[in-house]
Amino acid sequence: MTSSATRRHVLRTGAVLTAGLACPLILPARTFAQPAGTQAINMQLGWLANNNQLGEIVAKRLGYFEEERINFTIQPGGPSIDGVAIVASGRYEIGQVSSSPSLLLAASQGIPVKCFAVGAQQHPYSFFSLPAKPIKSPQDMVGKKVGIQATGRVLLSALLRRHKIAESDVKVVVIGADMSPLLTGQVDCVTGWETNRTALKPLGPDMITMRLWDHGVRLYAMPYYATTKTLEAKGPLLAGFLRAAGRGWQYAHDNLEKAVDLFMQEYPDLVRDDELTASKILLSYIFTDKTRENGWGCFDAAVWQEQIDLYAALSQFSAGPPAVTTVMTTALLDATRDKRPKIG
Repeated sequence: MTSSATRRHVLRTGAVLTAGLACPLILPARTFAQPAGTQAINMQLGWLANNNQLGEIVAKRLGYFEEERINFTIQPGGPSIDGVAIVASGRYEIGQVSSSPSLLLAASQGIPVKCFAVGAQQHPYSFFSLPAKPIKSPQDMVGKKVGIQATGRVLLSALLRRHKIAESDVKVVVIGADMSPLLTGQVDCVTGWETNRTALKPLGPDMITMRLWDHGVRLYAMPYYATTKTLEAKGPLLAGFLRAAGRGWQYAHDNLEKAVDLFMQEYPDLVRDDELTASKILLSYIFTDKTRENGWGCFDAAVWQEQIDLYAALSQFSAGPPAVTTVMTTALLDATRDKRPKIG
């Protein structure tokens, strides 16, 4: 395979992995006229828009981007849209993927995009089981049937490796996004985002959640990224984006019901109660002890390096593991240190 073909393959693979880890939802954003004299920031998503963008939608509705002289637009992704490739081409200013591995894979192939902030300090990806056959730890998986999307198998492999469990000790059943295989007894647990309350609702209030993060596989969710060229040429503009988006997320933290109402104005076909429940859970991932100390959007270079080492051990980098400095930059976080909300 040629170098360019390999790069295209990695971008497609990253998009698929993002799809497997995404909290899926549905509709393209409505657009509204913006005043003249602003600079454009288009945020290309790796998947379809959902309440992962609650803070940005609030900031847009309340005029926070306008105050930074930013014309902000969300560009939805989807199964046939390669968001990383679009941003890497220079078509749009920034992107957001559901999960950090997509950026690791891109960097490993020399694709010049870097993370400059993260939305969620911990990844909501989890394994869900029922009280009759509870799975509360990786050891509980031994001898059990694990229902997982094909694109998430590497995460199960990572989890088992962390806990020195042979993959042959677990029966893998490839499923889709539907939770019914757990309800019908075809599998003993299923996977998904803890924030996807619409999908999880059929499992009932007694479902048991085992988070990937809590058991040693620490991924970031909702990382923001841009090309190195954009980071160098439009640093002040992207700093304005972080200030406005941070204010939007702070408003959501302080005024959740009002924030969800603003979100529903953008996506009126969704179920408000589900979005309210999901957003409350999501905010517990957005704001943690890390953000209390370092501000919304922060990240830890050591966690990025930990991910690189784990994926290298799983032979996920055909061109070799990337240097952590090619995956992320703290320049914009440093520039906005005192302007991003410090909430835990």
